[in-house]
Amino acid sequence: MHGYSNAREAHLRRLRRIEGQIRGLQRMVDDDVYCIDVLTQVSAATRALQSFALELLEEHMAGCVVDAARESPEEGAAKVKEAADAIARLVKS
Repeated sequence: MHGYSNAREAHLRRLRRIEGQIRGLQRMVDDDVYCIDVLTQVSAATRALQSFALELLEEHMAGCVVDAARESPEEGAAKVKEAADAIARLVKS
């Protein structure tokens, strides 16, 4: 079971809202909306995705990483490395 399993439906609702934001961006471009207005919405969608990623990361660390650490020091270390790599990818984006 994954760390986000308990909040799966809430996550799906949130992702659907973000998907709606992206569709809104497509409509804005299609309607030739002013560039700055489109960029403002891009920023909002980006923040929404970042917020979702951070929540998922927190759930991963509280669930998967903690569970692995309870299994063995080696599994715990591997999950910590995996989480650190995910954080590095998030920081780069």
